[in-house]
Amino acid sequence: MKILYRIIIYIYYFSVIITSIFNKKARLWLSGREGLFNILQRKVDILDRSNKRIWIHCASLGEFEQGRPVIEKIKQQYSDYIIILTFFSPSGYEVRKDYKYVDIVSYLPLDTSNNSKKFINIVKPDIVIFVKYEFWYNIISQIYKRNIPLFLISAKFRQDQLFFKKYGKHYRNILSMFTHIFVQDNNSAKLLNSFNIDNVTVSGDTRIDRVFTISNENKEIDIIRKWKNNNKVFICGSVWDRDIKIISQLVNSIDNPLIEYKYIIAPHEINNSQIINIKKSFRNKKTATFSEIQNDNNINADIIIIDCIGILNVLYKYADISYVGGGFNNGIHNTLEPAVYGLPIIFGPKYHKFNEAIELINNGAGFSVKNYSQLKEKLIFLSNDNNRNISAIKAKEYVISNIGATNIIINKIFFSSNLDQIP
Repeated sequence: MKILYRIIIYIYYFSVIITSIFNKKARLWLSGREGLFNILQRKVDILDRSNKRIWIHCASLGEFEQGRPVIEKIKQQYSDYIIILTFFSPSGYEVRKDYKYVDIVSYLPLDTSNNSKKFINIVKPDIVIFVKYEFWYNIISQIYKRNIPLFLISAKFRQDQLFFKKYGKHYRNILSMFTHIFVQDNNSAKLLNSFNIDNVTVSGDTRIDRVFTISNENKEIDIIRKWKNNNKVFICGSVWDRDIKIISQLVNSIDNPLIEYKYIIAPHEINNSQIINIKKSFRNKKTATFSEIQNDNNINADIIIIDCIGILNVLYKYADISYVGGGFNNGIHNTLEPAVYGLPIIFGPKYHKFNEAIELINNGAGFSVKNYSQLKEKLIFLSNDNNRNISAIKAKEYVISNIGATNIIINKIFFSSNLDQIP
């Protein structure tokens, strides 16, 4: 297994090198790791050596949002701990490299045996927390060999994953190296238990704590509030081209059930060509970007296209119905962000890997669609005030009833693991 894993790691590395010729993200992945150990060593050298260190690793930005409530709770309750945050992907690192609640932000090195030893030798963590996914064999093995407490949080497991295949025994052994695993749902716990992995707690999804905190901050975007006025708004968040195709078909149709609505379109990827294409898609409506309405020049636009990052989770508060993108690609994006504001949520067919989406459908707050006709059907249903209000209540109830994962994790890690005995 070790030889095969090493081959796979190097194949991945060389594929990134080739891809970097024409892909910006791959170039950032490579350039971000240039001189990584020297840079990391300099950052570590200025830390207070007497303080204990927690290393928290996230694959990308989505996993960071799941880990964020835990990070901020640690910083709030255990301010003497030094927190080191790592990312595998540039989409996480580039956005959060200046995150104020940690002491160091770094890329994770390529998972070779030498790299893993060198990284652990520099960081010298007292506690390690991995968020949701990421099972790097060499890194985890080094942590395990050194008897460093290792936790996995907000994890979700499925029968079809490699761990649980007939040929997945060696890979499954990685799970036994974790001191404790915090899972989102009972099915994940039962699956692990069936393979004699019993160091498991069902804690729920920490993202729910995060979106609830954001909603309670009562942030306002005045220009959007002014633009909305007394109108109803249909917001489409993190949408891809295939999402935009059916949404624009609906908006442009003469029998659009949301004809009186205004629209917010937030693309998953923001660039000039994408914005231009979105504007062209809505040929019958007056469109403007968020940047353009900052000067009130286009405040009467029917459709606002979001051309900046970091505000989507607040924009949902101005909407009445939401659509979350990604369900026609690799999987839907964050449905909890609109749910916390009590919005009915529509999304594409690829949602089955997301427990919250399944539960939102089951309680009448979520709606999956496979095509334009189904989208239109759901929106006809939700254009009825009574139907929409019932779904809105169900969405909010789901979030409220599932708050608390962060406290479960913090209490288990800090009060049930004898961490005060760490030298």
